[in-house]
Amino acid sequence: MIILMEGIVLCFILLIFCVIGIANGPEKFTVFYEKDVQDKAIKLGYTTKKTIKKQTIISIIVLYLPCFVLVPLMVYYINGAKEFAEIFIQSLLIMYIMGIFDRLFIDWYWVEHTKAWNIPNTEELKPYIPKRMKIIKWLGTIIGFAIISLIIALVITKLS
Repeated sequence: MIILMEGIVLCFILLIFCVIGIANGPEKFTVFYEKDVQDKAIKLGYTTKKTIKKQTIISIIVLYLPCFVLVPLMVYYINGAKEFAEIFIQSLLIMYIMGIFDRLFIDWYWVEHTKAWNIPNTEELKPYIPKRMKIIKWLGTIIGFAIISLIIALVITKLS
């Protein structure tokens, strides 16, 4: 139950970041769109390459810092995990909860089935998340979070 709650904390961080990101219009938050959508948003004057680069750096910090800092703190200090396998599995489960939330709620529902992420004058570029990118995102979630969990488990067991 505690792991579920910790996963929900990560989901909440992701959700708040997205809500803040699109609060002034999704055309101002194009970092998560495909290059063709970004290019069109730049051409339409909605954003700039410099803004997208800045958003990329902020996004990496906001989305990965909790994985590398918050998850280990939760697993080690709140859950009391000390053994490699225990740390790895708990970290992986917590991040998988966020990953599934991201793939299903954010990508599938919010981006694809609502108008919240629609950028004016880019409708011809939909779907914003093409099939190839969905596969890459799912693989990134499954494999990427496993690698991060492995790193967390290795670091914690070496430091403790």
